Amino acid sequence: MTPGDISDYIDRLRLRAAELERRLADPAVYAKVDECRRISQEHRRLETLFSDFDAWVETLREISENHELLADGDTDAEMRELVMSDIADLEQRAAELADRIQISLLPPDPNDAKNIIVEIKPAAGGDEAALFAGELFRAYLYFAERRGWRVEVLEQSNTDLGGVKDVSFSLSGSEVYSLMKYESGVHRVQRVPATEAGGRIHTSTVTVAVMPEAEEVELNIAPEELRFDVFRSSGPGGQCVNTTDSAVRVTHLPTGLSVASQQEKSQHRNKEIALRILYARLLEARQREESARQAADKRSQVGTGDRSERIRTYNFPQNRVTDHRYNVSCFDLPKLMQGEFDLILNQILKIVCERRLEELRTAE
Repeated sequence: MTPGDISDYIDRLRLRAAELERRLADPAVYAKVDECRRISQEHRRLETLFSDFDAWVETLREISENHELLADGDTDAEMRELVMSDIADLEQRAAELADRIQISLLPPDPNDAKNIIVEIKPAAGGDEAALFAGELFRAYLYFAERRGWRVEVLEQSNTDLGGVKDVSFSLSGSEVYSLMKYESGVHRVQRVPATEAGGRIHTSTVTVAVMPEAEEVELNIAPEELRFDVFRSSGPGGQCVNTTDSAVRVTHLPTGLSVASQQEKSQHRNKEIALRILYARLLEARQREESARQAADKRSQVGTGDRSERIRTYNFPQNRVTDHRYNVSCFDLPKLMQGEFDLILNQILKIVCERRLEELRTAE
C-alpha cells in the first residue's frame, strides 16, 4: 500500500469529516444523545485516520530523503551510519502507521459506536472456575482503566472463596465494542489451584458475553410485550434489601427471555438495570439471527461470538495465552491479567484486517 493507492479515498473521507463537523455545529444534534454519540465517534475516528495518514506520508518523505543522502558519494562513514539508523527507525514507524491506517480504512461494524454490557459466568470447574471468573473480571476492569472507559457494575454475585458466581457490567467510551467483541466466548484456564495439594493441573472454563447496548426504540418493543414482577431480594445486603420487594424481574413475552435484578435497594433502579440487560440480550439474539442469514460461516470474520465456542486458553504453567480462532499467542500472562489485553488483541486485529482487506479486494 502506498499513499497514492488511497489518497482519493482519503480525500472523500475528508469531505465526510467536514459534513460531520457541520452536523456537530448544529445545537439540535445534542438533544439526540445516541445520534450525537455516533457522529462524535465517527468524527474522532476520521480525525485519527487523517493524523496517521499525514504522519505516514511525512515519514515516507523522510525515508526517501535519507536514501538520497546515502546515494550521495560525499557522505562520510559516520554520517552514513547515522542515516542508516534513522532509516531503520523511520521504516518501523512507517510500518506501524500503515497497519493502523489499514485497520481504520475497514468498514466499521454497525455496533462499534455502541456501549456494551459484558456478562461473565463460571462454567466447568466449580470453585476454580468462579475464582478465574473473578480474576478475568478484574483484568477487564484494568483494561477499561487503561483505555479510559467508564465502568458500571450492574449485577454481581460472589462466592464464599472470593470468586464470582456471575457478574454483569457496562463499558462506555471510545472503541469499546470494536475491541471487546473479540472477548465473547468460552475462556479456558489451565493451572494448579491453590487448594490442590497434589500439584495437579486443573482445567476450568468461564463464559463471556459481550453485547452492544440497545435502546427500546431501536428494538421497537411494545409495552404489552413486557411483564414486570417484583419480589424480595435474597442474599446479603442488609435488612432493607431483605425485607422489601425491591428486586425486579422483566420478561419479554414473545421470546420468553427473562432478566432479574436485585443488586440495588431501589426497585426503580433494579427495573432500569434489568431492562438494559434484557434489551442487550434481545439485540444480540436479533443480530445473531441476521448474521446467520447473511453468512454461512461467520467464523471467517470474528468467530461466532457464541458462548459455547472455546476462544482462548490461559495456561499458567507455561505463561501462555493462546487465541484459538486466530492461532496467536502471547507469553506474558501476568501482564495480560493486569489488563494489557493489547498483547493479544493487536495480533488479532492485524489478522482480521488482513482477512477483510483480502475479502474487499476479492469482491472488487
